[in-house]
Amino acid sequence: MDFVLSELCQQVMTARGAERPIYIRGGGTKSFYGEPGGPSPIPDTAILDMSVCNGIVNYQPSELVMTVRAGTLLSDIEKALDEQNQMLAFEPPRFGPASTIGGSVASGLSGPRRMAAGSLRDFVLGAKLLDSSGMVLNFGGEVMKNVAGYDVSRLLAGSMGIFGALIEVSIKVVPKPFQERTFRLEASEAQALELFGQWRGQPIPITGTAWVAEPEGQAGALYVRVSGSEPAVLSGARKIGGEAMADGEAQSFWDSLRDQTHPFFQARPLWRVAVPPQTPALQKGPTLIEWNGGLRWLSGGAPAADLRDGVGRQGGHATLYRFDDKAPDVPVFHPLAPGLKNINRRLKQELDPVGIFNPNRLFPDF
Repeated sequence: MDFVLSELCQQVMTARGAERPIYIRGGGTKSFYGEPGGPSPIPDTAILDMSVCNGIVNYQPSELVMTVRAGTLLSDIEKALDEQNQMLAFEPPRFGPASTIGGSVASGLSGPRRMAAGSLRDFVLGAKLLDSSGMVLNFGGEVMKNVAGYDVSRLLAGSMGIFGALIEVSIKVVPKPFQERTFRLEASEAQALELFGQWRGQPIPITGTAWVAEPEGQAGALYVRVSGSEPAVLSGARKIGGEAMADGEAQSFWDSLRDQTHPFFQARPLWRVAVPPQTPALQKGPTLIEWNGGLRWLSGGAPAADLRDGVGRQGGHATLYRFDDKAPDVPVFHPLAPGLKNINRRLKQELDPVGIFNPNRLFPDF
């Protein structure tokens, strides 16, 4: 591993000396995400292949912590966790067999269980970052209470690699639930949102919700996953009602949401809209709802400015998640307030003063 790290450091220092952009890549499964561009259409760029930086460094099942190198496949991590009846609670999307933990952290994306367990960022305990000078910086550690000052390791979640190359990450893991059941109910979008509001005020161990519009002529279907002890699941089932799904069918459905293989995700353009859960129906076109109302996927062609203005008034934000093409003046990510944008710019200047790592991937102007 020392040889691999030495090679990566040398590549970064060479790129810095030449002031040459360098793009970080693991499995390449998330290349669609972020501002368009990348090494293939841009001359004089280099690829930092992180797939060679792989392997589980330390795993303590009794401590619920795993430290892995950034290029480690999600499938390998989940196999090791499964042997100990544990899991990644935030359910990172697996966009293909080449998906890595480094790409998951860099994208910051979480799956259906995020509504109950928390986001990916909440589970990052520590990280090692290769900066633009070729040095490896250490942030955080392998326990929950180990941070003084800025929690930079969690800041890396969702940073799209603009601050440097993630070398290692320590992740908190959790035991698998004793039991899980999924229930399906017929409901319109408005009815689903109303039910979400009712359930939020009750002690029901819900770990996944989704409302999916049915084919024309039908209102829609509401899916609810309940996890925990047998008494808790039975109690939740009585309060939710609906039809219990077979375990295999339910698992396939939640996997289709987590890995975004559900037919709805084939729409273009596809917007990822985060709003307060109590937000009413957005009325912006075909919709799929997750996270008890907090995540809305939209496939309509609503003008970006109108959509973001409306979502912003609700206290949310909208990401142009997938698209075939877009206008140059439409950023992929919801524009930040000037103060927050300035903080990101200053962090970029501090960690990557030459600006070689993933330029314009997160922000179109740096």
